Amino acid sequence: MVVDLAQIAGGLVVLLIAGDLLVRGAASLALRLGIPAMMVGMTVVAFGTSAPELVVSVKAVWIGAGGLALGNVVGSNIANILLVLGLPALIAPLAIDPGLRRDMVIMLAATVLFLALAATGGFGVWQAVVLLAALGLMLGDNLRRARAIRAGNGRIAAPEMPEDASPEMPGWKLAGFLGAGLVGLPIGAELLVLGAVDVAAALGVSDAVIGLTVVALGTSLPELAATLLAALRRETGVALGNVIGSNVFNLLGIVGVAALVGPIAVPVELMRFDLWVMAAASLALLPFVWRGRAITRGAGLALSLAYLGYIAVLGAGAGGT
Repeated sequence: MVVDLAQIAGGLVVLLIAGDLLVRGAASLALRLGIPAMMVGMTVVAFGTSAPELVVSVKAVWIGAGGLALGNVVGSNIANILLVLGLPALIAPLAIDPGLRRDMVIMLAATVLFLALAATGGFGVWQAVVLLAALGLMLGDNLRRARAIRAGNGRIAAPEMPEDASPEMPGWKLAGFLGAGLVGLPIGAELLVLGAVDVAAALGVSDAVIGLTVVALGTSLPELAATLLAALRRETGVALGNVIGSNVFNLLGIVGVAALVGPIAVPVELMRFDLWVMAAASLALLPFVWRGRAITRGAGLALSLAYLGYIAVLGAGAGGT
């Protein structure tokens, strides 16, 4: 058990470092190719920050641990809303960009689509095609909006660029970042997934429970760290946009790609409990976004306590054994 836990910790560290290097290198490469920074933030950075979840989920499906893959996605979405937004709001209220209403509707629509497909009993090729087609439509709409707003000198909420992302990054450094990221991600995923499967077996719980808790929280650490830092700096304007974009990509992109690798059965416990927690957490954001109200410290406390309650229920076995 100790070796397995060390393997999980090592895998997470490798994943987080490799993911960060990949995003920094990819963003710099895109800027060097002349892609506008706004579009790089909405595509390369947004997708790159989800690379750890993607690689972990694909690896899990590859070795037949589909429950871990789904648990990773569902658990990450729950953590992104309740924890990644809740804890920073305790430090400073999170400002809400009124332009996020459309993105909020897209996230809710993606959640409904995901629930409907999950109700079929699993994710196979045709469900993957539906999810990826929806992702393509969403991405195309975002790029069209970005061009229109940019042409009108307006603004659109987009993920922040890495601090050192620059078209002037030396070629050797750019290649090093990309290479380290591309090599490190599968190594980290291998360590994390195999360790998580062994821990699940040792504890007598399902892969889904480990995915919902340890794996999901671990792969959400970059978003949590970035949002906490933004709260300390009182620069929280893009936090909700990042969470919404990450959640949409998790549902449509990660599960879509993973289901092309192999069929993913939906565990009964996820269908009965965890998917509805994810849906409820998503709906909890709607009043803030629709009214343009900041997530206050009181709301942040409520979100954080809700996450602790959810983890307590899982620990008691009501949601996943």
